Amino acid sequence: MILGYAGKILEVNLSTETIKETKIEDGILKDYIGGRGLATKILWDRLGKKWETIDPLKSENILLFLTGPLTGYYPGGRICVSGKSPQSNGVVGSTVAGEFGVELRCAGYDGVIVTGESETPVYLFIKDSDVEIKDARHIWGKDAKQTVAMLTNDSKEFLRKRYPKFGELKEPAFLYIGPAGENRVRTAVVAAKWTHAAGYGGYGAVMGSKKLKAIAVKGTGPLPEVANIKEIKRLIKAVNDNVYENVLWRRWGTGSGGYEVGAKTSSEPVRNWQDEWHDEKSYGVDQFENRVWIKQSWSDFGCPTCCLKIAMVKTGKFKGAITDNPDYEMQAYLGPNLGIFTPEENVFLSSLADDLGFCGIQTGNVMGFAAELFQRGILTKEDLDGIELHWGDAEVFAVLAKKIAYREGIGDLLAEGTYRAALKIGEKKKTDVLKYAVQSKGIGIGAHGIRSGKDYPEPISYTCSVQGGDHTSTTALPLDGPGSELGEIFNDSGVHCNFNVFGVPRKVKFDFYKAITDIELTQEEWYKTKALRILQLQRAMLLLGGPDVKWKPKIHDENPPRFYEPLPSGPYKGKAVNKTQVEEYKIKYYNAVGWDKNGIPKTKTLKKLGLEDVDKALEKLRG
Repeated sequence: MILGYAGKILEVNLSTETIKETKIEDGILKDYIGGRGLATKILWDRLGKKWETIDPLKSENILLFLTGPLTGYYPGGRICVSGKSPQSNGVVGSTVAGEFGVELRCAGYDGVIVTGESETPVYLFIKDSDVEIKDARHIWGKDAKQTVAMLTNDSKEFLRKRYPKFGELKEPAFLYIGPAGENRVRTAVVAAKWTHAAGYGGYGAVMGSKKLKAIAVKGTGPLPEVANIKEIKRLIKAVNDNVYENVLWRRWGTGSGGYEVGAKTSSEPVRNWQDEWHDEKSYGVDQFENRVWIKQSWSDFGCPTCCLKIAMVKTGKFKGAITDNPDYEMQAYLGPNLGIFTPEENVFLSSLADDLGFCGIQTGNVMGFAAELFQRGILTKEDLDGIELHWGDAEVFAVLAKKIAYREGIGDLLAEGTYRAALKIGEKKKTDVLKYAVQSKGIGIGAHGIRSGKDYPEPISYTCSVQGGDHTSTTALPLDGPGSELGEIFNDSGVHCNFNVFGVPRKVKFDFYKAITDIELTQEEWYKTKALRILQLQRAMLLLGGPDVKWKPKIHDENPPRFYEPLPSGPYKGKAVNKTQVEEYKIKYYNAVGWDKNGIPKTKTLKKLGLEDVDKALEKLRG
C-alpha cells in the first residue's frame, strides 16, 4: 500500500442497502492520484462502455466523494465530489472546503462511492468502520440551516449513546443537499456547513436522485501514515509563511472583488453580461465590512488564510439574513449580474441560495438569463407566472429562486440550467435565445470575463475546458503555464485548497506529494503524462456525452456569443474577443494536448498514455 493513503474506499449501494470496502490498485493511485483524477478513472472503468446511455439523474450514475493524498496535510482541507454531471454529461471534479475530507481519512477511508437509489430518503452515517444507512425522512424537505441543526443534534445523541466511553464527541462533518437537490435541480450543490458548496457539475441533483440527503462522518483515528513527517512540517510552514503575507486575502478573501473586478478590470457579469464594468462604490468591500460583517474571520481545518467572514443584514426588510460574507462569485452573480449593487440585498440572496441548496454561480446565471429575456420581451409576465423580472429587484429574484428550487411553474424549466432552458425557450418562442446564454458545455461561465483581457486573458479560457464554464479549470497555453487546466487537475486530485497555492512555488506541491507518499513525481512527468491522461479521459467522456445532450467540438468549442460583443462602457469600452484569434488559439491548443483538427483526442495520443479502450470508444466520433 502506498503511504499517504488509507488504502480503502467505502462503497454503498442504496438500492440493495449493502455496504462494503473497496481497494484501489497502487498503479491506479500512482497514475490518477485521487479526487478528480481518480473519480474520472473509476467512472470510466465502471460506466465507460455505456456512458452515452447513462442518465445522470437515474440510479445507474455513480456518485463519488474522494480525498487525495494531500488532504489534511497541505493547508486547507477539501473533498472532491464527482460523477456523471447532470449539467455537462461529462465529468466534473467539484471540490468543497471543510472538515469532511479530513474526518473521512481519519475514519480510515480515502473516499465514498455511492451507487443505486434508495426507495425512501436516507443519510449515511460513518463512525470509523461503523457505517449505517439511516432514515432521513424527518430531514427531507428541510433547508440548509435546519438540516445542519437536525443532523448535529441527531448525530451527537447517536454518538453519545453508541460510544459512551468517548464522552462528548465533537459533531461529525456533513455533506448534504437542500430542497434544490431533492428536486433534482441541475444547478443544485453538495453543501458543507451552512455556506460551503461543491457547485460546479450539479451533483446536488445526483444526491437528490438517489434520495441521499446527507453523509455524516466522524473519524477518531490518525491521518494516514506518511513517508517524511519532518519534511511535511517544514513544507506546511513554508506555505503558511507565504499565506500570512497575503494581507488582502486574509482580510477580505475574494470578497474584495465585487467592486474591484467590475471597476478595474471590466470583467464582472453585469445584467447577464450585457456589460462587465460598473463603478458602484456602494458595492465596495469596505461597505460589506462596515455594514454587514458580524465576524471578521474564521477558518476551515488547517487553513492559514482564514478568508471567511460571517455577514448578516442588520436593518431593513432583509434583516436577519445570514451567511458567509459572499465571496466574489456570489457577490457577482447574485449582485451586479442581477442589477443589484447593495451588500444587504446580496447577503439576502446569498443566504437564500445557501438555504435552498443552490450554486450561486449557476443559478445566478440562469436567473440573469431569464431577466434579460424578460427585458427583451421574449419572456412575458405570463410566461413567468405573473413575475415582472426587473433588474435590481431582489425580492422578485428571491421569488424566482424559490420557484426554481421547487420546480414550480417557470421554475421547472429554469431548473434545467441555462443551456437546456435556452433550447426549450427557443423552440417555444421560435427564436434563437442561445445568444443570451452565457455558458460553455451546459455549465454557466464563472464570474470572470475575457473581453477586456485584464482578468482571464486567454481568448480560449472556457472554450476547450473539459469542465465547461468552470472558472477554476480553464484552458491556457503553455500547458505548464500558470493558467493551465493541467495545474488545476493536480489541486483537485491531491485535494487541497487552491487558494493556498497562490504565491507558493509550484515545486512545493510536488514536494508535499513526495514527502507524503515517498513517490517521486516531477513536474515534467505530471504535465506531459499524468495530467494529460486525466484530461484525455475527461475530454472523451464529455464528447461522448448523452443521453439528452452531446457536444460537437466544431460547434461547441466556442465562447458564448456575448463575448464577441464589444464592451459598452468603462475604460475598456469597445473591446471584445477576436474570433479569428480564438480559432488560431484553439488549433494551437488542440496540437499541444494531442487532439486532431476536429478537437478529438488522437489515436497516437491515447495509445501513448495507455488509453487504448478510450481510443476505441472515440472511433464513432471520428467518422
